Parts: sequence; structure tokens; C-alpha cells
Amino acid sequence: MIDISGSVANTRRAPVGVFVGLSTLDVVHQVDATPAVNEKVTARAQAIAAGGPATNAAVTFSALGGEAVLVTALGQGAVAQLIRSDLHACRIRLIDLALEQVDRVAVSSITVLRRTAERSVVSVDAGMSEVTDVPDLSSVVADADVVLVDGHHPALAEAAGRAAGAASIPLVIDAGRWKPVLGRVIPGAQTVICSAEFRHAGTDDSDSSARALVRLGVPTVMVTHGADPVRWWHDDQSGSVKPPAVRAVDTSGAGDVFHGAYCYFAAQTGHAGIIGPISAACEIASIKCRFLGTRSWLQAR
Repeated sequence: MIDISGSVANTRRAPVGVFVGLSTLDVVHQVDATPAVNEKVTARAQAIAAGGPATNAAVTFSALGGEAVLVTALGQGAVAQLIRSDLHACRIRLIDLALEQVDRVAVSSITVLRRTAERSVVSVDAGMSEVTDVPDLSSVVADADVVLVDGHHPALAEAAGRAAGAASIPLVIDAGRWKPVLGRVIPGAQTVICSAEFRHAGTDDSDSSARALVRLGVPTVMVTHGADPVRWWHDDQSGSVKPPAVRAVDTSGAGDVFHGAYCYFAAQTGHAGIIGPISAACEIASIKCRFLGTRSWLQAR
């Protein structure tokens, strides 16, 4: 049986995490080769679940034992109902700020190569369900131990950043790729977790991008790069943590799982350490990579 309870001891109540950002319906197909133009291929397997960076992180946080709140934009319609049902099964408290919208939620098409476990993604992201009327989120984050934003709904990200800052709650930013709103919320973040492809304005590689964030005063900066070591900068120190080696089946959502697991373990330790939560998050993300999609790993035996 796979133990997803983690290795950091819980010494108090279950941590509470608020995750702010994108929700999609992810349709994952595992194929032997990506189709050429006008070609049809038969998939080896498929998986369907709610997705999006903040959503996958919230699901992970909940699966590890935390109380997860997801603030996003779903609205109404058949696709939105599928997402709601999945989030309910994952014990996610949903705050939907697009209740009046119909059939605007994104569907992400994800192709996973069977031989390499690499994925390709096509999605409209938040382009069809943008939130413009954003309430004060102070009451939403009041009891949180951590707040994560992915920047896909810019107005939401800024509102969450303001609320977290006012309540002195650690703000974690999922910096998968550069978005203009990140320039406005990064100054208030305690932790910025960058993908290897993320570039802060004016930088040309992941190392210079991370160091630019450190110079801006971000206390903790990380760069994830698949199976390669996670590099980190924290309190004038730096280092790396190598994830466990696994035979990967599907890498889609692995970064999101890392983010959710890091939030959970950092909240357990009071955000006092760095290596322990990173190591534990690497372990959880590596487990996810052994399974297709973002749900089957949760039920693994």
C-alpha cells in the first residue's frame, strides 16, 4: 500500500489551505505517439478529472489530511457539474465566483506519451471565465495556514494576496509561467515556486530568474524541473533536493501536486523549515507520476 500521509509529524489540528485560481475539466489520453495532421490514433488509456494548478494543489492538500478551500470560477453547465462532483468527492470546499456564467469553464486536452510519460496540453485556461467582480477575501482566508495563488484569474490573485498580507498568512505563488499579475503579487509572497520555464521580467534563464526573486525580497524561492533536483533559496542559504527515482507513467499535474504537498507540509511545520517540506513534497509528486491522471494515485494500493 502506498502511504501518502507524508513524513512530517502533525503536532496540531489539520492545516487549512486556501487555493485561488483555475479549475478545468482535464481529459487525459495516453498514446504511443502524438497524431499527425488529419491523423486519428487510439488511446491506450484515459482519465477525466477536475484540473488546473490551484485545483490539483487543493486536491493534494486535502488528500494528505488538510482542509482545502478552492476559490475559482466554474459557473453552470454540464462540464461545471462534473467538476463540482469531483471536487465534492475530494472533500474540497468550493467557493465559485462565476455562478451566473453558463458553459464557460475550460476543458483541457492532455496527451501523455506512453514511452516517456511526457505530456502536451491544450486549453483556453481562464480565458472564457474571467472573474471581474471580486469580493473581499478576508473572511475566506481568516482561518488559513497558507494561501496559494496560480495567477490564472488576475483579479482573484490580487485579492487573495491582499487578504493574506493583511492577515499575515503565508502566501505561496505557483509560478508556472510568467503572467503580468505575478509582478503585482510576488512582492507580498513568502514562497514562489517556479517551473524551470518560468522567467521573471528581464531574465533569460531559470537561475537568474530565481535570483531576481531573491533580490526582490521573496524569503523562499524554488525551481522545479521534472525529475531533476528542486533548487531552493531560503534565508541567505541555497541548495537542492533530488526527487525519488520512479518509473513515470504520466507527469501531467505533478508540479501542481508538488505545490499542494509543499503547502501541506510547510503548514504543519509552521513554515519554519525548508528541506523537510520540499523532500516530502518531492516524494508525493513522484508517487503521482507512477499513475495516469491526477486521481488514481490517491487510491493506489
